[in-house]
Amino acid sequence: MSTTDTTAPEERWRGVAAEDVDDVDAAVGARLHERSRVLLSSLVRPRLGAGLLALALVIAENVLTLVGPLVIAIAIDSGIPSAVDGDTTVLAWCVGGYLASGLGSAALRFAFLKVSGRFGQDILLDLRQRIFTHAQRLSISFHEKYTSGKVISRLTSDVDSLHDLLEDGLDGLLTALFSVVGIAVMLLVLDLPMGLMILAGLIPVLAVTRWFYRRSRLAYRNTRGAIATIIVQFVETMNGMRAVQAFRREPRNDTILATLNDRFRGANKTALDVMATYTMTVRLVGNLSLALVLGIGAVRVIGGDLELGVLTAFTLYLRRFYDPLDELAMFANSYTSAIAALEKISGLLEENPTVVDPGSPQALPPVESGRAVTFSQVEFRYADDSPVVLPTFDLTIPAGQTVALVGATGAGKSTIAKLVARFYDPSAGEVALSGVDLRQVADEELRRNVVTVTQENFLFAGSVADNIALGRPGATRPEIEAAAAAVGADEFVLGLPDGFDTDVSKRGGRLSAGQRQLVAFARAFLAGPSVLVLDEATSSLDVPTERAVQRALESVLAQRTALIIAHRLSTVLIADRVLVVEGGRIVEDGSPADLIAHPSGGRFAALHQTWLESLA
Repeated sequence: MSTTDTTAPEERWRGVAAEDVDDVDAAVGARLHERSRVLLSSLVRPRLGAGLLALALVIAENVLTLVGPLVIAIAIDSGIPSAVDGDTTVLAWCVGGYLASGLGSAALRFAFLKVSGRFGQDILLDLRQRIFTHAQRLSISFHEKYTSGKVISRLTSDVDSLHDLLEDGLDGLLTALFSVVGIAVMLLVLDLPMGLMILAGLIPVLAVTRWFYRRSRLAYRNTRGAIATIIVQFVETMNGMRAVQAFRREPRNDTILATLNDRFRGANKTALDVMATYTMTVRLVGNLSLALVLGIGAVRVIGGDLELGVLTAFTLYLRRFYDPLDELAMFANSYTSAIAALEKISGLLEENPTVVDPGSPQALPPVESGRAVTFSQVEFRYADDSPVVLPTFDLTIPAGQTVALVGATGAGKSTIAKLVARFYDPSAGEVALSGVDLRQVADEELRRNVVTVTQENFLFAGSVADNIALGRPGATRPEIEAAAAAVGADEFVLGLPDGFDTDVSKRGGRLSAGQRQLVAFARAFLAGPSVLVLDEATSSLDVPTERAVQRALESVLAQRTALIIAHRLSTVLIADRVLVVEGGRIVEDGSPADLIAHPSGGRFAALHQTWLESLA
């Protein structure tokens, strides 16, 4: 982080997930930690009743557990001597009391585990749903910079860290806290001098606990960042497996993953070293305390200053006193890991959509055909500090007109299409649909009116009919089949093993690229938009399929405004109007025939001539 950055830490790190941040300043660390606590609090608050019930159950369980050593002390000092004299009443009561406390403790334990288990699972369900819902709400700009592997890491490994805390850590914390407090009271009641001596031993334990908490929090922040990078690499490799195998990238991927694994191992080693140091210190103090109690207690018993039963109970309580401290260490371990995970989850949840639904949307006027699209003094850049992609321009596309955008890769064609679909908002000016600024149109209404078909349309696992119906959920089967027929997809669909009920498999892998594109066309046509954007939508089609689609397009686009981005001039020539884009500027504008026949020639005429020569 630059030392000249004067931005407030809380602003600099808003939305930051601390993925690979190993060395953050105190203010930033406090900010990350605070927002993770706020998130945890928001998850727990609606379920506070169940949490309090679990708390009451564990208190009752620990009270019954504490009764055991006291009953043993009474049995040794009073019950056994009375039984020797022929009176077994006290001893019988002690045995019965010990048995009752054990059975009651087991029953309360059962109830606690049921209540706390439901409590934890409800929190995890809520958190997973929040992450998934929020990720879907975020704008395309977010998903283009935040890889799917990181989102998967939030939903899997980071949520699993919280699961470990709720499943084991919470139980350990509550049991340990009440055991330590209850036993401390019992030690002071049984013998005040030795009780104070034991409590004095907590001073080094508290000091090392504070050290452990600070070090482990940083260590687990590093482990969460390391595992996230591993998941990102794994997802990227699996998604690109064809390219991996085609270009023999396996050795390179092995090397990358080995490096990431080594980083993860190092981060885990640091965390384990911190944990080992803490556990060693606690057990050392515990063993020294026990040795002192046995030595001093034995001397006092011999001198008649202490009863044997009291010493026995004292040692039993002492063993139970330090064992929960190990549980506290395990809780601290789970807690710091969960907080580090929540830092990243809260960073994702703190991200805001850059394209937001209007608070008071303006309805689009009713139309029977396509809608006019107007760009007024529009300028666009992808970020405030990035270069201008589209310099200021004006453009009007009348309702029902089919416009083709042509130009070199990177000229800005797809950016114009993204503005029409409102995947982005312009940096300046406005894009309007039927005279209404897109920023004032409700997202649901906008998606009904503007549909985009891209080169890489996504198909979900499920039937062909299900994927077509995505364009209009609730469409009838005849409507779905009619949409397929409109784009010429019905012929290949009916040739599939189960026709429209054929499962396309993950990402549509059972279909060819051209078939997937036709399904995407059918989906868009079923949606019945007033504006259709085709972004390289015919690039995956073979020549016969492309000709069939073009015939369908001529009739289907007749009543719609259409924006076509294509390198194939065979697709461009069906347009009413062609815009040649160069460097983000529209340098030619006219009908295909006019631009081809321009006396002085031009860019589109040159493209057309090159295309004709390629056909010869």
